[in-house]
Amino acid sequence: MPTVKEVYDFINSFADFQSQEDWDNSGMLVGDFDAEVKKIAVALDITNEAVEKAEKSGANLIVSHHPVIFSGQKSFIKGNVAYELAVNEMNAICCHTPLDMAQGGTNDTLARLLGFNVTTSENPILRYAEIDETTADDLAKHISSVLGTTIRYTDSKKPIKKIAICTGAGCSLIEEAGEIDAFITGDASHHNFLDALENGISVFAAGHYETENLVVPVVVELLKNEFSNVEVFDLEQKNPIKFA
Repeated sequence: MPTVKEVYDFINSFADFQSQEDWDNSGMLVGDFDAEVKKIAVALDITNEAVEKAEKSGANLIVSHHPVIFSGQKSFIKGNVAYELAVNEMNAICCHTPLDMAQGGTNDTLARLLGFNVTTSENPILRYAEIDETTADDLAKHISSVLGTTIRYTDSKKPIKKIAICTGAGCSLIEEAGEIDAFITGDASHHNFLDALENGISVFAAGHYETENLVVPVVVELLKNEFSNVEVFDLEQKNPIKFA
């Protein structure tokens, strides 16, 4: 059986932890590098429910996209997710922005599902696509159909040909994206929409969960192919946000 460090090193080989953004907290966040891996659970988020489900399934390593410890934390008490991982002798490897930047990672997976051929930019998180001219309404219908969700969007009334993509909460990169007709992301605020419209850009907010959970099966397959002697499974989380 592989050790946690061997799994960490493999993930690092395609999603370099050193590439993470300054504000991020990716890497080995809880556990023991020398621990032998029994089973690997893969998830978007490590929640108490995820820890319980993984533990019941016999997994002692959870690989997630979002960090289980993100900002400075001053206490770890019963009920805290990191505490529950530790007391259950479970390990957590979290690969956030490195997986967003990685070839075949979060942004590339979204683009592939949407049928877009993409290129990278100076900012390795952003992806660009040139598509056949379309309208905001038709692009919104396409994204909604592919992801199986309701999306929020604005229409600049300009034809759309050049698109930038950043999954999750990517609106801070709209200005950096340069001359584009549309920006596809997960989350957008009222003012993100308004500011983009002032610059003639249609914004499509397809949901944080919807634009990022899609990378979980990709990571599962990568780990299965590399560690064929270990069971790797998707925790199959559901979007915690409901729509009325």
